[in-house]
Amino acid sequence: MDITEWLLIDTETTGITQPVFVVDIAAQRMRGWERVGAPFRRLLNQNRDISSEAARVHGYTREILERDGESPEKAYAEFRDYAGNLPVVSYNLDYDWNRVLVPECERLSISSIGKRGLCALRLAQRLLDPVPAGNCKLQTLRQYYRLPERGAHTALGDLDTVADLFHVVLRAKAEALGINTWEKVYDYASEEWYPSRFAFGKFKGRTISDASENEEIRKWLHWLAGSKNVANARMGSWYLARLEQPEPNSPIVDVHIPEQDGSGFVCDVTIYNNPESEQLQRLVELAQARLAEVEAAFSVEKRKIDALRAKLFEKLREYYEQRDRLRLVIQYRKTYVEKLLHCGEEEAEDVRDQFKHAESASKREYESTAAELSKKKELSEAEEREIKILWKKLVKLFHPDRVYDDPRKRETYQKLTQAINYAKDNGDLDTLREIASDPDAFIGKQGWVHVELGVEKEIKSLRRLLEMLQIKIAEVIEATDEIKGSPDYELYNLFQQDASTLNRVSEKQKIQIEAECNRLLKEAKILEEQIEELTGEDALG
Repeated sequence: MDITEWLLIDTETTGITQPVFVVDIAAQRMRGWERVGAPFRRLLNQNRDISSEAARVHGYTREILERDGESPEKAYAEFRDYAGNLPVVSYNLDYDWNRVLVPECERLSISSIGKRGLCALRLAQRLLDPVPAGNCKLQTLRQYYRLPERGAHTALGDLDTVADLFHVVLRAKAEALGINTWEKVYDYASEEWYPSRFAFGKFKGRTISDASENEEIRKWLHWLAGSKNVANARMGSWYLARLEQPEPNSPIVDVHIPEQDGSGFVCDVTIYNNPESEQLQRLVELAQARLAEVEAAFSVEKRKIDALRAKLFEKLREYYEQRDRLRLVIQYRKTYVEKLLHCGEEEAEDVRDQFKHAESASKREYESTAAELSKKKELSEAEEREIKILWKKLVKLFHPDRVYDDPRKRETYQKLTQAINYAKDNGDLDTLREIASDPDAFIGKQGWVHVELGVEKEIKSLRRLLEMLQIKIAEVIEATDEIKGSPDYELYNLFQQDASTLNRVSEKQKIQIEAECNRLLKEAKILEEQIEELTGEDALG
């Protein structure tokens, strides 16, 4: 992007409801695709409460900012000295510029800092289209391209991740398309454009290229272009024009990690402008390996949570069972009274049998849950490492997506993958070793249809498979992030720091469950007395 200088920024705020106040601002001067000099960062004390939703994301509280933050006037004076009048770029420019910085400057009665540049999110969406990670969430792209972990949801951490994305991924994509000056990058990010994969409507998930062969999609686009809604009509017309003059295929970027570069992390980029045949097969193999990697990481984190839940269940099972039985008793006693009053004794008596069946089912469910959770155990580092290695190898070889267009072979692959995943989830090293040593023998022992375990792909199938794998990778990355953001994961980390945490938590839950049981007992007693008074017989349960 030649030697044009511009400013990359990121902000964290008090929330998303106006008025929005900045609590953390970071900036990095850029020249072309590279960082120039040290970054800028300030915490701001706005003397404002922070919404609980925002505090959960970035971790700042009013107390922290009153202690560590500067006054807005001082922070923005320093920011002006750093920024000058450079074009401002952020990963969500409409938010950071329009909804945050401009209103903030107006509120403080100071002139605007810098000038509006381009939106990095919109640039990424277009350059990466169709987005291999499934979406352009910053942390999803970071993990998908294996960029360094920089401290998510802090202004400086997110800013550094955007700078990494520019340096490693977007630069390679843009230059492969001949977009090599600031003006060209700005125009490319600002032009009217819509994703090649429809994200809405009855053709959600289909692509604009499908419309070339599908009359129904073309009819839908013509209908959209004729809409009375101006925005919908513009979009429909844009898609129809693209059918006539398709945009050149965006080159595929393969990011891997062989050597240290000058930015402080390891990376290398290969560009495939026309990924056919062996190149496409190579990309599929890399995607399969990457999927195995992220699924293995997900499995490790999930097993931590499962093992913790098993320990809690063991400590609290008798209290859970008591509570759930009381809930069942109350439910059926209420039903019994309702039937007795409105339908008579015969129909009411049927409720007794229904209660006995429900009670037996509940006991069986607890036994089943206990048996299943007893298999959830934490493994030693050596066992965890061996499971990860074996599982990654096996799931790469036998993932059903490899043979999605061969129903017979896919069925066996699905069964084999289920067995592999089940063994992985339960820490069953013996089964994984057995499958790895002789998969054909394992398949035969299960009585499954034997298949030749090789696979060849045509170009069209490889392209479809690559897209499916890329979307799945993003889904697993997001699922792993959800686990890491869960209360159970936070509890697991506390437990690792202090083993007595589990006892404290279980004791607290025990007190809460006992309090609920006491309330339920009173309600059940009232119903019992009502039934005995009406029938002269003992109440069910």
